This record gives sequence, C-alpha cells and structure tokens, in this order.
Amino acid sequence: MSFTVVIPARYASTRLPAKPLKDIHGKPMIQWVYEQACKSEAARVVVATDDERIEAVARGFGADVCMTSAEHQSGTDRLQEVAAQLGLGDDELVINVQGDEPLIPPAVINQVAANLAANRNASVSTLSEPIHSAEDFRNPNIVKVVSDQQGLALYFSRAPMPWPRDHFAADTRSLPDSNLFQRHIGIYGYRVSLLNRFVQWPAAPLEKMESLEQLRVLWQGERIHVAEACALVPGGVDTEEDLQRVREVIAQRNADA
Repeated sequence: MSFTVVIPARYASTRLPAKPLKDIHGKPMIQWVYEQACKSEAARVVVATDDERIEAVARGFGADVCMTSAEHQSGTDRLQEVAAQLGLGDDELVINVQGDEPLIPPAVINQVAANLAANRNASVSTLSEPIHSAEDFRNPNIVKVVSDQQGLALYFSRAPMPWPRDHFAADTRSLPDSNLFQRHIGIYGYRVSLLNRFVQWPAAPLEKMESLEQLRVLWQGERIHVAEACALVPGGVDTEEDLQRVREVIAQRNADA
C-alpha cells in the first residue's frame, strides 16, 4: 500500500491568525504536523499552502511544498489541485492531515490509509471515537457519525444521533452504554478519482444545511468508510487556549523523556 499525505496550511484564520506558524517549543506548528506525518508509512508528505510565508518556513525545515490557489472554497478542492500537480493516478490514495494537528499519531494516518485500501466499495475513509457524555452528544460543534454494520457512514450531523429515545425518557443527563455514539475525527483518506469528481459537484443541500463538506460525498451516492481510531487523537488548535494546551502536552512529554 502506497499513499501520499497532504497537509493543507492556510495563513488566515479568524480565531488564530498565522496559526501554522505559531511557535511550539522552538518549532512552528506546521513543522510538528509535518514531522508526525513523516513518521507514518506515507511514500510522500506534502505541505499545501497559498501563502508565501508558510511556503518559506516549510521549505526551510525541508518540507515538500505545493503552492495552491487562494480561491478554493474547501480543503478538498485544495487536495485535488495538489493531486493534479503531483500527477497522481485515479487509484492512488491521498490522506488529508490538517495543518493544526501537531499531536496527530502516525498510527491513525496509517490506519485511515489501510482502511481505504482494504475497502474498495468506499471512495473515502475517516475515523471516529466514542462519545461518553450527554453534554458532548448535544454539542453542535462535535460532529456525530452513524455507520452501518460494514463500517460505511450512513450520515454525519451536528445534531445528536442516534437518539436514545427510551433512555432519555427516563434520564437525559447520561448516555446509555453503547458504541453507537461516535464523534467524527476529521482525518480523511481519498481515492484520487473521488477528488476529481468532487470538484465537479455543486455543494449539496445537506452540506449547506449542516456546514459539513463530507455530506456532499454521501449526497452523490459515494461511500465513506468509518472506523474507531486505533489511538487517541488529541484535539487540534483553533484558539490561543488550544495552542497553550498543546505546548503544555509537549512540555510534559519532553520532561518525561
């Protein structure tokens, strides 16, 4: 199995401007992500950006960089441009690792690639993790996913699903003990052929309603494979508080080493 990791990195961010270049113990965040991805089994790791400042920093620590259009409406559009620039064939696999995931375990990168390679009926693969609290279950910022017995996604939503009707009739403060309550983790594997089709599709009504890009794939009748992550995936960096949390985690790891 051969796959390419692409790390999209945008300079502009509403909540944390210049996010990929934020310092974490002497290295920019994008370098931490790149180095984690390089520990995976990827044949190639590429940083994709539309910003020359990120390009300069990434090339400075030795990364392979693809400059992409600043006009892309979605991260998937940017991935497709990279695949085209690299001349990747329809059957090749591209793994999208977000540029704000400096703690991402290499094992989950390998997992999402292996799952896509093993499931020919799926065009996309992704991961999830259990939801244990009723508070998280109701949180619209936590995307939920429901899958069938083959691990193929039935739906993604910001709404709480599946709804435990009988349990909530008696107790709305807790969730019943079940592995059906799953939080979506935003790492994706794509077949290049899917990327090439995706950029030709209009945004789907469900995608617009939920603000979830993956619903465009389901709307078009394509299948997304979902599996529980084989390792804990720490949250990404969206805010200054997230950044400080990551700094503290890495500091503790260094102290324990």
